[in-house]
Amino acid sequence: QVQLVESGGGLVQAGGSLSLSCAASGSILRIDVMGWYRRAPGKQRELVATITRGGNTNYADSAKGRFTISRDNAKKTMYLQMNSLKAEDTAVYYCKGSVVAWGYGVDDYWGQGTQVTVAS
Repeated sequence: QVQLVESGGGLVQAGGSLSLSCAASGSILRIDVMGWYRRAPGKQRELVATITRGGNTNYADSAKGRFTISRDNAKKTMYLQMNSLKAEDTAVYYCKGSVVAWGYGVDDYWGQGTQVTVAS
């Protein structure tokens, strides 16, 4: 069984910062691409940023220059540092991992989400 658990969400004033974490656990052989996604009220889930096992990153235009994605492969943990937050960043943030699990092959797993609210 593989689980991804996000933490670090909360309420912050516009212009402030938050750091999210996503910890993976279970019978994991390897985690390939990981990513952060978000769903704002009334909108579809959208990509925020992705990172490969080797550290190559990709950002949505809305995140470029403000957010930084990183990961620690040994700890099976991914991070998202969010700076200069805006009201439009308010959303539930989800992590996703492409996980190779012992005996199960590769599959995508999602966390349960963590709420980020930016007060203007």
